[in-house]
Amino acid sequence: MKKIIYLLVFIAITFASCDPLSKTYKDIDAMPQKNIAVSVAVAYGTTIPFTTTTAAIAGIPTILNATYGQYADNSTAIVTYTLLPTSAAPTALPIPDVTPAHLTYTMVTADYTFPGNTFTDLSSAAVLNFLAYKFPNAVPYQISILTYNYFETGYAGTSGTITTDTFIFVGGAWVKTYAVSPAQYAMVGRGLTNTFGSADLVNISTYFNTILKSDPSVGVAAKAGDVKYVSYKYNNGTMQEVLPMLFDGTNWACKLTAPFIKTNGNWVLNPAINYTLATADYTALANSTVGTAAERAGLSFNDFDYKIWTVDADINAGIAFILASKFPTAKVNQEIDVTFKTFNPSGTAVKAFVFDGTNFVFTP
Repeated sequence: MKKIIYLLVFIAITFASCDPLSKTYKDIDAMPQKNIAVSVAVAYGTTIPFTTTTAAIAGIPTILNATYGQYADNSTAIVTYTLLPTSAAPTALPIPDVTPAHLTYTMVTADYTFPGNTFTDLSSAAVLNFLAYKFPNAVPYQISILTYNYFETGYAGTSGTITTDTFIFVGGAWVKTYAVSPAQYAMVGRGLTNTFGSADLVNISTYFNTILKSDPSVGVAAKAGDVKYVSYKYNNGTMQEVLPMLFDGTNWACKLTAPFIKTNGNWVLNPAINYTLATADYTALANSTVGTAAERAGLSFNDFDYKIWTVDADINAGIAFILASKFPTAKVNQEIDVTFKTFNPSGTAVKAFVFDGTNFVFTP
């Protein structure tokens, strides 16, 4: 379970040695804390002026050591930070392949028969399931430009509409991006080409702030902490880029996240992968031989029902089974932090697994 650490200030009216909870605090600090959620701009009361991802990765450990230095080795943190549009251009996500010819895919009739789908069109939820099925070995920040028959009750005709959308793989799941429209390119003075170039990068997060704030469909529901992955054409349309934008309650700014881990007394960039189980993963496990028949049947709602999955070892075995399929080329000692849905109680949980060369092993 992700743990958000709140910094509290107490007025001491007795000696610390008399505090009956002091030992409890020390015991908690001595235990590794998993996935502490840290927002650099919010938690520290000021925006750290990072202008590149390299500067952020180098500077964030200093902040973590100063604020969370008391936590034990193997504690982990997910840090959110922003890149400022100064004289140095903000860096787009490290997308593995930005050549449209290698990213585009048009679905054919046979594609619609993927497991779990019974229609010749896809809803907004079903298209994400298709991507998880089509690209089982997707890597973080991979892009897919998909043409498909889209149907959503109340939004499309009875036979569906052929649509092209851009998706990005982030946090272990596929996410539909927010695409800049021709009218929005024109809004920021790029309507002649409907694309951005290198000279625009210094101001691009400002452009996207203007675009998102002027879109009623975004503004009506926007709340602090929301993220939009904005996709746009770059370099005369020869490249497709994506830049994440974080809403602070008033404006949208370029936002990135990075995982860190406490090792040998210091915080460093964490090579662990964060993966969230998708609908296709629960379906694959339900069709496997892992666990009992009752446990597998209980996955029909895409969660682990603790009243059915009563043996924790069975959950670990189930997740290990999924990871073996999703990460067949994992290297020895690769850690994967898996987020999954639960029921009874309803919520989410996080478990860490490490590849030992043969299997993914749960690591408390």
